Amino acid sequence: MSMFAQEGYRLRLEWGPEGVEALRGCDVLVVVDVLSFTTSVDLVVGNGGQVRPSRWQPSSGKTLRPASLVGAAGLVELPSPNGSNLCSLAAKTGAHVLAACLRNASAVAERAQELGKTIGVVPGGERWGLDILKSGPREFGPLRPCVEDFLGAGAVLAALDGEASPEARLAATAFLNTDVATAVSECGSGRELIENGHAADVALAVEIGVSRAVPVLVDGVLINGVLR
Repeated sequence: MSMFAQEGYRLRLEWGPEGVEALRGCDVLVVVDVLSFTTSVDLVVGNGGQVRPSRWQPSSGKTLRPASLVGAAGLVELPSPNGSNLCSLAAKTGAHVLAACLRNASAVAERAQELGKTIGVVPGGERWGLDILKSGPREFGPLRPCVEDFLGAGAVLAALDGEASPEARLAATAFLNTDVATAVSECGSGRELIENGHAADVALAVEIGVSRAVPVLVDGVLINGVLR
């Protein structure tokens, strides 16, 4: 397992729930789910609120709508089939758990470097067969690596110092050499949202570096852990 844990590197990257397990030796784990869990978290936490990640039920009809959370404060419960689950799994490793998106990547990177030596970034990806806009099936398929989370992870890694694994270096390079807003808007996940009337959610998600919020998971709740 050590080769998949990317041991010997300070900065590491691996996908999804299996990635959390592979990187469980890291001091810090950064969850990235750009469309739309961690973008939603940033909006709430950046406004002084807190987020409790919760289990997403396909039959519930609930969806993540960043545009509906602009200005939201207080304690907000956010279900998610990807980002929320990853936060819970990451917490079980004993690592510090942070939530990052394109909006707050540099702020999260800054805090991560203060919290630990080894930093693992976990892009959530999507799931084949899952249509969250229509509540999806009760069972859905394997992980689909996706453009938005790869670039979101790259944004975090590009702002970090230290020796990076090949996986982490590739993500950082992709972020630095890509028209990120266009790529996210025109990839499959972005098009799905835009074509279903949620262009405002995508527009919020591709705002790079506009937030200094640093969502840190404490006792099952994401709070603002930004340095003072």
